[in-house]
Amino acid sequence: MMRLRLLTYFIILSGIAVSLAHAGDDELRAAIKEKFPNANVQSILELPALGLYELVIDGSVYYSDAKFEHLIDGNIIEIKSMRNLTSERKRAIEEAELRKVAIAFDDLPLANAFKKVYGNGSRRMAYFADPNCGYCKRFDRETLPNINNATVYVFLYPIIAAQSVPTSKSIWCSADRERAWDEYVIKSVAPKASPDCDNPVDDILAFGYSKRIRGTPTLFFADGSRISGALTLEQLEQRLVMAEENLAKTNGAGGS
Repeated sequence: MMRLRLLTYFIILSGIAVSLAHAGDDELRAAIKEKFPNANVQSILELPALGLYELVIDGSVYYSDAKFEHLIDGNIIEIKSMRNLTSERKRAIEEAELRKVAIAFDDLPLANAFKKVYGNGSRRMAYFADPNCGYCKRFDRETLPNINNATVYVFLYPIIAAQSVPTSKSIWCSADRERAWDEYVIKSVAPKASPDCDNPVDDILAFGYSKRIRGTPTLFFADGSRISGALTLEQLEQRLVMAEENLAKTNGAGGS
C-alpha cells in the first residue's frame, strides 16, 4: 500500500511539473507574441542548468529569461569540451527542416535546367547557381572543368543581387546557354540575348524557396542528398562516389 501511495505521489508530482513547464512555455510564447506579433515561434525549450529558455524563431536560435525581459542573440560554448552548443543546435534544426523538403533527384524540375556534360556523363548532379555568386564562379573555374564522367544540370537561381535576375534570363534566352553561362561566369562577358524570351527563372526561384535553398552554390546528387558550398574537386568526387554507392544499395534493396 505504501509503495502504491508513493507511486501515485510521484505521478502527481510529475504531472504538476509538466503542467508548470507548459504554463511557463505558454506565458513566454504570449510575451514573445506581444512584443513581436509576426514572429513564428517554432519551439521553446527550457535549459534549467543555465536558467534560460531556448527559443527557435523563424529558424533562428535565441535565448531568453522566463519573462522575456532579456533576449540573447549569440552562441553558448561548453567550456569543458569547447563545443559550440548553439551551432550544433542550429545544424540539427536545419537538418530536420531539410528532411521535410527532401526530394528524389528525378523529381527535380530538370527540364528547367541546362546541361553540362563531362566525359561520358554517367553520374548526375544538379547545381543551383547565381551568375554573380563568387563561390559559384570559383566552383566553375576550379572544380567543374576537372571532373570526369558527370552530367551537371545547371539551374539559374538568381538570389545574390537584383541584376542576377535579368542576367540569368539572358543566359537562358541565349542560343547556346552553356556557352553564355561560361562566358559570363568565367570571362565576365555579359550575355547579348534579350531576357524577354519564355524562361523558367521565376519557376526555379519558387521551387528553390520551397526547398529551402538559401545560398549558392547548392548541389543535389543522384541519391537525393544535397550540400551547399563551393566544393573542391576531391570533395565533389567523394560526394559523387557516395551518391552512386547509396543509389546502388537502394536499388539493390528494392530488387531483393
